[in-house]
Amino acid sequence: MELSLIEIWNSMGLLARAVAIMLVGMGLASLGIAIERMLVLRRALADSARFAKSARPLLEAGDYDTLLDLASGKEFRRTPLARLTRHAVETYLAARRSRHGLPPAERVKRELARQLEMLSSDARSGMGFLASTGSTAPFIGLFGTVIGIITAFQGIAAAGGGGIAAVSAGIAEALIVTAVGLFVAISSVLLFNYLTASFNRLDQLLQHAAGELLDTLEGEHEDTVRQG
Repeated sequence: MELSLIEIWNSMGLLARAVAIMLVGMGLASLGIAIERMLVLRRALADSARFAKSARPLLEAGDYDTLLDLASGKEFRRTPLARLTRHAVETYLAARRSRHGLPPAERVKRELARQLEMLSSDARSGMGFLASTGSTAPFIGLFGTVIGIITAFQGIAAAGGGGIAAVSAGIAEALIVTAVGLFVAISSVLLFNYLTASFNRLDQLLQHAAGELLDTLEGEHEDTVRQG
């Protein structure tokens, strides 16, 4: 028997084929999630940069109505920085109108912390699947290896001896399923680590922007109090 992929696939049992299909499916799903998250990250960085360029003059001028319209508009509605700015400004204006409870700056600080957590969670959507694939794919491949070894011993028993022809298909089946499992696991771990580092950089940029936003609003509030 030639040990081509087609011949090995034809020699596989139903369970071994199911394991191989599962591994390939997990690999394709991980790749799809990684590509989608990369596009999300790229769009988030680009849109946030454009929003910051338009929003900074409005924030410095205290034109909060126009700033809220910009942040809530169709162009920037889903942009992380726009969402962060919108919630912070809305909280600040509501706190400034209210004469009870925490000071505006403290309310904005707490709201920013909550929004940063939500944005980080949204950005990492699907990352759990990558982590699960990276940790479980080797064990699924090992399960396929066990199935292949069982097939090899069955070949020995059927042939009544231990010749290479009796065990080659089962051994090849076992090694290929193991290789697929390792390939899927390694790829998923590399993609997970790359995306984690990328989203950590996004988190740092948003935290820096949140700090600047809080400083600006706090300074504006202090000026308002002094003038009042």
